[in-house]
Amino acid sequence: MILTIWRHGQAEEGTPDRQRALTESGRDDVGFGCHQFHLASQTRSIPHPDRIIYSSWLRASQTAEIIAAAFSHAIVEEMVALAPTSDVAAVDSALSALINTDNTDGHVALVSHQPLVSGLVNHYLGVTGAVPDLPPGGLVTLSLEFPVSGCGSLLFWAFPPEYEASM
Repeated sequence: MILTIWRHGQAEEGTPDRQRALTESGRDDVGFGCHQFHLASQTRSIPHPDRIIYSSWLRASQTAEIIAAAFSHAIVEEMVALAPTSDVAAVDSALSALINTDNTDGHVALVSHQPLVSGLVNHYLGVTGAVPDLPPGGLVTLSLEFPVSGCGSLLFWAFPPEYEASM
């Protein structure tokens, strides 16, 4: 499976936290990131996401909407395990259930929050610090044998504002 872990775009300040919306800059960054992702995936022969799974918090769902507009063939769904209060074990379990239920072996994009997104990258790579912590709008794409620690290999990562793929 190909797994892209995407942090939501820059959000407005305010409370309640779960209702913070994307800023205009955050929307623009994610939209440009989708364009750059298309280019990077072509040069690296990586298929586009066929499933986009996101946290229910507003800024993550808005980010997922932007990504879904760029990859309109993808199935889009909410996942409780991607809430910012969740942990990597919950995501492992949810991804395993998804794989077992839907035989998913394509490209899944997860849209969530810090510190979960960087924790997932470190978890799946089995090492801390191979990729810098994801800023708002940042993404990391991995090849993942199984959703367990150390079973992933880094394909590339890209951060705003340039989204030039690194690796």
